[in-house]
Amino acid sequence: MYLCNRFRIDIPAVSIIVLTMSRKSASLAKNTAASILAAIALLAFPFRAAAADGDLNSEAIDTTALTGNWVSQLIKTGFHINDPRINYPAFPRFALKVYNWGDRTFNHYESAFVESTGKNWKLQMKNEMWMRTYIMQLADHSTIHITSRLYDDLGIHLSFMAVSVGYSFNLNSFMGDDTRRNRFDFNFTCSRFALNYWKQGVNGGAIIRKFGDYQGGHHLNYKFSDIDVDDSHLDLYYFFNNQQYSQAAAYCFSKYQLKSAGSWILGASYDRHNMRLDFSSLPPDMLEALPNLQRDYHFRYSDYCILGGYAHNWVLSPRKWLINLTTLPFIGYKHTSVTEPTDRNIRNMISTNLTMMTSVVYNHRGLYTSLQGRFNGFVNMSNDLTFFNSNQMLTLTVGFRF
Repeated sequence: MYLCNRFRIDIPAVSIIVLTMSRKSASLAKNTAASILAAIALLAFPFRAAAADGDLNSEAIDTTALTGNWVSQLIKTGFHINDPRINYPAFPRFALKVYNWGDRTFNHYESAFVESTGKNWKLQMKNEMWMRTYIMQLADHSTIHITSRLYDDLGIHLSFMAVSVGYSFNLNSFMGDDTRRNRFDFNFTCSRFALNYWKQGVNGGAIIRKFGDYQGGHHLNYKFSDIDVDDSHLDLYYFFNNQQYSQAAAYCFSKYQLKSAGSWILGASYDRHNMRLDFSSLPPDMLEALPNLQRDYHFRYSDYCILGGYAHNWVLSPRKWLINLTTLPFIGYKHTSVTEPTDRNIRNMISTNLTMMTSVVYNHRGLYTSLQGRFNGFVNMSNDLTFFNSNQMLTLTVGFRF
């Protein structure tokens, strides 16, 4: 998670969280830890136990007896939660059984196609660059093209199973950029399905690239601060070929894809957009280039969509090189309103959106690096206006497992 203006949670595996307390609070520790174990197990069961447990069964098992309480035993085993030497109390053992059942039921792969990395810990550095694009086409076919600045964040993250803690720096702030922005990401991936949520807000920091026929319709670089954006996105989708295809191998680095495989995808999504563009402060000669332009636009719309698509992992070298491409077109129902001086009525129409993702991963023993790209595009159409907005992100990740 990010502790500054950007916050992120990634859950590529599952974990049981343990609280270590003083001897004076031993009884409280038992009850608290047991409750946490049960909650985590019940909430996070769809993850792969082999990955979270370091493939304990594939290694030589230490039969040395362990001393101390179950918390200290868990620590001594290196947090191998299924080590038979750990003497769990009744309730944590029940929670572990629930977890293992869910893992077997919801997150099983064919071993010839996918295997665990066998590591519990990850330390990684991420450089995330993202920007927004807005394109407006008026009834007379004149076009306005606006982009945000390129936002750049650099962060370092330490992960143990499902628990990830990190800190991210806003690199733009070191270059004097006063754009107010924030972004939150949550990603959940297992063999059968993936859940993604993001929310972002941006105020100011835009650049007008084209403004109708102003200056002959040539490329512009005019700073535009009267823009305010607040977006949120949620999607959930199912992988039909979940025994042979692993999304986590390409985006979470918790699996190895051993053979090339792909999967058809089906799911649902929800998007909420709230955007305001105020052109009233532009110079008069710019406004004269678009006489039919309203001075103030306020777009508010929600999309309820069915998504379907295809994802494929190309294995260039097992446990080394992997390339992924995922394409997800959306179609559904759009509930929208565009507020102007004339105050248009709320409209209901068909929604057509698109998400595309790609990832190139290189693994070398415990080391890994990845370059990922993501595109989210949204279209809003009315009788006299077509509005397209998109979000583009490029992420470079370098890390190692241990």
